[in-house]
Amino acid sequence: DCQMLLNQLKEITGIQDSAFLQAALKAANGDLMEAVTFLTEEHAQEPARDTAAAEPSAWEGSAVGKQLPQNGDALNPNNKDNLHTVVFRQLESPKGQAAERDAERPQEVHSAENKNRSKRKRCEVWGENPKQSDWRRVGDWPVGMKNIGNTCWFSAVIQSLFQLPEFRRLVLGYSLPQNVLESCRSRTGKRNIAFMQELQCLFALMLGTRRKFVDPSAALELLRDAFRSAEEQQQDVSEFTHKLLDWLEDAFQLAVNVKSPADKSENPMVQLFYGTFLTEGIHEGNTFSKIETFGQYPLQVNGYRNLNECLEGAMVEGEMDEETATQSVKYGQERWFTKLPPVLTFELSRFEFNQSLGQPEKIHTKLEFPQTIYMDRYLYCSKELIQMKREEMKRLKERMTILQQKLERYMKYGSGPARFPLPDMLQYVLEFITTKSAVPASPECVSSAQDSETTVLQSQAGSCILDMLSQPNSIRERKDTKTEDAAVFLANSSPQKKLDVPLQPSGSPAEISERPAPHVVSEEEMNLVRTCLQRWRNEIEQDVQDLKESITRVNLSIEQMYCDPLLQQVPYHLHAVLVHEGQANAGHYWAYIYDQPRKSWLKYNDISVTESSWEELERDSFGGSKNASAYCLMYISDKVSSFVADEDDGSEVGQFQKEVEALPPELRHYIQEDNWRLEQEAEEWEEEQSCKIPQMEPSAASESQDLSSESGLDQSSGCEQSVRSLSSEHAMIVKDQTAKAIANTATAYEKNGVEAALYKAFHEEYSRLYLLSKETPTPQNDARLQHVLVYFLQNNAPKQVVERTLLEQFADKNLSYDESRSISIMKVARAKLREIGPDEVDMEEYKRWHEDYSLFRKVSVYLLTGLELYQNRKYQESLTYLVYAYQSNTALLMKGTNRGVNESLIALYRRKCLLKLNEVAASLFVSCEEARVAEGISILNELIIPCMHLMSTCDICQEDLDAIEVMRNRWCSYLGQEDMDANLQMKLGELLPRLLDCSAEVIVLKEPPKIRPNSPYDLCSRFAAVMESIHGASTVTVK
Repeated sequence: DCQMLLNQLKEITGIQDSAFLQAALKAANGDLMEAVTFLTEEHAQEPARDTAAAEPSAWEGSAVGKQLPQNGDALNPNNKDNLHTVVFRQLESPKGQAAERDAERPQEVHSAENKNRSKRKRCEVWGENPKQSDWRRVGDWPVGMKNIGNTCWFSAVIQSLFQLPEFRRLVLGYSLPQNVLESCRSRTGKRNIAFMQELQCLFALMLGTRRKFVDPSAALELLRDAFRSAEEQQQDVSEFTHKLLDWLEDAFQLAVNVKSPADKSENPMVQLFYGTFLTEGIHEGNTFSKIETFGQYPLQVNGYRNLNECLEGAMVEGEMDEETATQSVKYGQERWFTKLPPVLTFELSRFEFNQSLGQPEKIHTKLEFPQTIYMDRYLYCSKELIQMKREEMKRLKERMTILQQKLERYMKYGSGPARFPLPDMLQYVLEFITTKSAVPASPECVSSAQDSETTVLQSQAGSCILDMLSQPNSIRERKDTKTEDAAVFLANSSPQKKLDVPLQPSGSPAEISERPAPHVVSEEEMNLVRTCLQRWRNEIEQDVQDLKESITRVNLSIEQMYCDPLLQQVPYHLHAVLVHEGQANAGHYWAYIYDQPRKSWLKYNDISVTESSWEELERDSFGGSKNASAYCLMYISDKVSSFVADEDDGSEVGQFQKEVEALPPELRHYIQEDNWRLEQEAEEWEEEQSCKIPQMEPSAASESQDLSSESGLDQSSGCEQSVRSLSSEHAMIVKDQTAKAIANTATAYEKNGVEAALYKAFHEEYSRLYLLSKETPTPQNDARLQHVLVYFLQNNAPKQVVERTLLEQFADKNLSYDESRSISIMKVARAKLREIGPDEVDMEEYKRWHEDYSLFRKVSVYLLTGLELYQNRKYQESLTYLVYAYQSNTALLMKGTNRGVNESLIALYRRKCLLKLNEVAASLFVSCEEARVAEGISILNELIIPCMHLMSTCDICQEDLDAIEVMRNRWCSYLGQEDMDANLQMKLGELLPRLLDCSAEVIVLKEPPKIRPNSPYDLCSRFAAVMESIHGASTVTVK
């Protein structure tokens, strides 16, 4: 019994170390399934880990296999104690090894790829993922599916169906009139509708989610209800798939019944997945014929080498007696497809019940299948042609059997238990008669001097030769026929010599005296025997060669029997392969699906979706070499394949985006809500991480965005950055003001609790900011710099945007460092934020408002910095900030006059700075010092000319036009000056065309260094100081 359990464990897990398996069995108290679980599952006690399906994998994929190589001594079979210790350390203490497993994971994956192994990737939770890239979707890459305990089969099936655009369109477009929903009273009808709705939500997420994988729990729980009696066991995936398609068919029939009651032919699920076949046959002397409908077509694997053989075996069952057979039906039963569905699914039966073991077991034999299969040979319309070919095939196979039997008589010659190729035996006889005995000896001495094995072999060969000599010569078979690979391999594997090699004795002189030899043989006798043997061997080799050629021709005819252009009119292309790894009672499922846009195979393994290849698919799916093999093949017709190609013409992300936009509003909201939840989960995870590492003050997103010289704003950065990062940044900027508002709620907090305190703080802060927004601004004071809500209120932002922004300030994680009151209010505010769904606040609009305020702060910082540098006579640095401030401000003012800062102020100092810088550049140019001249030209090329270009492309004011004319006149005045060096005159000639007509150039102005203010108060005080200085230094008229 113990040995039987060990053998089963070896089959299930692929682990061959008996001592290791014995230790696992002992730990499981002899329970086979518990031992499998120990060897293939990580314990559920591990904190923050989702438990995946308890499926076995081979040695490389097992949880124990990952750890054992660390201890070389433990792997020594002679060191049983150490081995036992290691096993129990692995089985009892997974928590202690978690860090090592995480560290080894990349190497394991790499190792698995090298060994062509398929590895399980388990579902991960936030706490295990140090990088957001581990759980965020990358571009248009397909999403994975979470395994919720033995549900990898569901992922494999659903992913295969989802990747069919027509099926996806049907599911997402499913709807029922309200009166049908209300009139549905049956439990199954309600269940089917609920399942359809859950499947719609799942498909919508697979289209538009930002997650790397989705959770199918809701749809799966409904489907599992049908198998509740065996809930704890892994169900037969074929039965689940049948149930899935049945429910879908019933759900769509409700919609069909609205137009055509009880008409199943109009059901889109039936049209897509179901076909019909005709069965003809003879039963007890009576002919019969019937048409049946099929969905998944079952095929037996045992006894067949490829998919076409499986189909042939399924279409033809038994052969009838010729006397009772009719002319049209030659077999006991024949099936012919009368209608093929667009999606043709073959269910490969790889499980059978073992009577001796009393349990099912998996068939691991190899079965090949093509990427394109032609179904013509199985269609009723091809019946006459195929029956003729089957008769011809039968004759060819009979001929092949006869030829192989004849060849075998040559290749396994003899009458005893040991048989040898006849040409080799003739060679042995020749070697015997040509061997010279060194010293005459009696037969007993000769026999005792020889190696026992050689003596037996040669005596047997001699006996066979004597038998042969007494028989007539063989009659050669030289008719034109064709062959089969197996017979050719058998013939080629023999050690016989080539036809043109003459019979020669082998062996060195030193070996001659050691071999048996004739006692007495004359030269005449030797020549006669040698001549006969040579002639017989030539005849035999010619016979063998003829037989091989005949077998080859027969085999070629068999292989090409159906390679007829008339039988290649109905191609089906492989769309998906569903793979099972393990044994009948436990295993893991995944899918290979052909991706039309990428023209490659993708592997869908739970949450993991990776690029694959046909070679990897073959290794995992054909079977024969390991525990993994295909159990379901999904082919699509030429029409469906063309439709898929048309749908995916262009980028997949573009196609998915179009499908998302075409969804009903409720499904689009469902996607938005899930993506919003993802952002909330991400922030919560980041908060947990921030508790583990020292906090670093974040850089202001508004001051770190890039600015282009053309538009003044890089729009892509705002799209890539999540809305929460900007709103959180604005909350962090005003945290001191929020903390002060919380400090004023001490009484309310003590008397009425945390919610009352939050309510009081919220309304008092809102009132304060509202009053602040109504104050009349002065040149020295802009209240918008003090708080984001002042900016929103002055620009009439929607109420929902204002309220959410203020609530986010009280939910800011930077408040958690303070006393318990701040922490409590922060937690309540965060809970209320989670209650606000995307349907209550337009998140795209919310993001745009925060992007505008971020840009407004950037403009203010650039203007402030430019003015400060101008006062310090740093005109080069000042001009860059002022130019960028003007360009960004223009984008804001297009949305409203209060969105940006005073445009005239920026224009004034940009102009003043430009004139000053032009004077500096001109002075350097005429200095005649080479270094100073080069510096002046550099200022002109890198700053003045780009700035003039930007000014001229906008709606330029008269003051700017006058300033540009002044600068040009200054440089033109140097023309023709007699005291100017000829070299300078030449350089001036190169500069003036660009200075006079800079519109023809592509201008790139270097962006200024990033600057971040410490707080709103710092920004406001600096702005007030510089404006006061400007107004105090001179009389400024802002136009």
